[in-house]
Order: sequence, then C-alpha cells, then structure tokens
Amino acid sequence: MNKTKWQEQAFCWPKGYSSDAVHAGLRYSKLDLGWVVSDVVANAAGVYTTNKICAAPTSITKNLVKKTQQLQAIVMNSGFANACTGEQGVKDVLLEQQWVSEKLGISADLVGVASTGLIGTALPMDKMRQGITKLEKTQNDLITQAILTTDTKTKTLCLRIEIEGKPCTITGFAKGSGMIHPNMATMLAFVVTDCAIEANTLQSLLSELTEQTFNQITVDGDTSTNDMVLLMANGKAGHQQINEQSTDYPLIKQAYQFMLTELAKMIAQDGEGATKLIEVNVQGAKTIEEARIAAKSIVGSSLVKSAIFGADPNWGRIVSALGASQIHLDPATVSVNINQISVVKKGQAANFDPNEVSEALKSAVIFIDVFLQVGNAQGQAWGCDLTYEYVNINASYAT
Repeated sequence: MNKTKWQEQAFCWPKGYSSDAVHAGLRYSKLDLGWVVSDVVANAAGVYTTNKICAAPTSITKNLVKKTQQLQAIVMNSGFANACTGEQGVKDVLLEQQWVSEKLGISADLVGVASTGLIGTALPMDKMRQGITKLEKTQNDLITQAILTTDTKTKTLCLRIEIEGKPCTITGFAKGSGMIHPNMATMLAFVVTDCAIEANTLQSLLSELTEQTFNQITVDGDTSTNDMVLLMANGKAGHQQINEQSTDYPLIKQAYQFMLTELAKMIAQDGEGATKLIEVNVQGAKTIEEARIAAKSIVGSSLVKSAIFGADPNWGRIVSALGASQIHLDPATVSVNINQISVVKKGQAANFDPNEVSEALKSAVIFIDVFLQVGNAQGQAWGCDLTYEYVNINASYAT
C-alpha cells in the first residue's frame, strides 16, 4: 500500500478532540475509566460483535449510532464488561450516558459507551460516578491505557494527510489480547478524525474495511460479547465534506485501510501469551471471500499456532487447515512458503532444510504464503502463536 500520501506521526489528537482517564477503582491499581470528547457533534459509524449474547453498552451504542449517525463523546471502562447483567446492565449504561451528558452539557444521545473485562458482574456504579466526575478535557493519551485488560501494551497510530490543502489528522487506538476471533473479538477500537466525512460514507467505509482488517484476525477462536469499533469525524479540519464521489475519497479510504490494518495487526501480535505475529497471505483463490476464509483457517488453527510456537517445520499442519476450510482447491496445485522458504510445491514436500525452516520460525514475525492457482483472488489474515502462557492466563482469569 502506498504510504507516500500520508505520514505516520507521534500520537496526538485531531483538532477539536480531547480525552482523559482515571483510576476509578474498577481494577486494583491501573487506569480503568476514561473518555474521548469532540468539541462539536461528529458524524459516527460503528461495527459490533456478532455474538448473540451482546453486552448492554455494545447493544445500546449500536442502536444509538444506527439511529443518529452522530456522537460527541465515548465513555469507556475496563475491568467489567457489563455483559450478562440483565436489566440492571441496561440501566447502568443509561446512567453513564446521563452523567457524561450532564458533565459536558450535551445530549445523552450523543454519548457512546464501551466496556471490557469480566463478564457477568454488575458495574460498581458508585465508583463509575465518582470516576466520571474526575474526568477532564485534556490532550493526554491516558485513555489508550485505561481500556487495556490482559494486553501488554497500548495499540495506537496517528496519520497526517492533506485534503484540499488543509492538514487533517486520523488517530486510532485499540485494545485486544484474548477472545480474539472476530466478527469481531474482545477488542475495542476507536478512530477519530478532524476530516469532514459524510455519515453514510463513513459507515460504508468502516463496514467494508472491517471485513479485510479486524475480521481477519484471530487469537483463540472465541468471539466476545463486547466487541466494538467506532469512528468519529468532526469536520474541524475545515474542508468540504467527503463522500464516495469526492476526488479525495480514495485517499481517505487508503488511509483508513492502513489505519485499521495496522491496529488489527497490533491486536494479533499482542495476543495473550503470544511471542510471534503470524501473517497468512493466500493467492490464486477462486474468490476474495474464499481467500480470506483460507487465510483465517490457517492462522486460526491451534495445531498451526502450536507448531509455530515450537518452531516445528511441520507444514502438514498448514495444508491440513487449508483443506478443512472447504474452499475450492486442487491439492496438486497448492504451494506453500514459510518466511520465503518453499516447503510445499504443487501439493508435495519441497526440497528444503528442516533446520533452516525451524530457524526461520524463531522470528518475531512469521509469513505463510499460500499459492492455490485456482483463480486470481487474494486475501490475508493475522494471528499469533499458541503458548503455555495463554493457558496460564486463561486458567485463572476470574480469580
């Protein structure tokens, strides 16, 4: 992807945005509650979990954004997911919206809510209220820490582009470490910009790009109750509003594709207990959908992930996962490379040195390239290795 039309830069907020986070006591000692606020009402778009058990904040925010296509603030917390909490969970979300709206002097219908953490426990609302009263409109980046759970690091990206000669900023941050198997996964992602983008265009853009970015990552095959990606565009950069017919739309789309891809890869790389990022590239598939299915089947295979953790050059795990994906393929035309080393050629073992492949599998990033030769479509997926530490983390998550 051509990055010459935008620049990556140190984390900063676009024009008209502020943020803050505090330790509200939802967790032992970490930042756990915060917000992002726009000075003006922003066009908004969202995509959400496909899990039929959907947490109250996710469900309410989904319905809100679908109805209004606008937001001015998003309040978010870690520690408690507010999922499977019944009518009390719904009431608590409405209270959060009310408290934020009163503090900012805006309508409660402009407040999105996001939560992540332990399922099945009600939010400690006294602590939530006290925490919200402490939030300020600052330029700090503490919110990128406050949404983390078992993550080991923040996941942020800031891009600078130019529209009609005017500088614009697109800033994104995310969390996600376990229960990552989108459509989507225990992941939250937020991207805010001062670009002026028409609301329907923003939603269409996000829906399309989610399919090839966040929906192509997997850590453990489990889909969460709280997944959410929200976009806000407040237009403070001062250019004409962009729609799909605008001259600058391709640039906007490319920048967002890069943003969402990089955030998705950061989530995959920081999977619980992970030591390696795995990128699977499938070429020569019959359709784009089948290419993506194949790539995700490989990167989601526990056997493939375990082999990569152990640097075991067992390419049979890869072709087995590929065959199980049920896509169109001819076994006699399948070829596979691992970190550019040919291990399968036309359905049979290539002439390779197992020690060389094993050494390549010790790299921090593993590239698996699959050549199907039954069509012209291609697709990607990202994941991580499966380690002893993953089991250790999840064997005692609630205790």
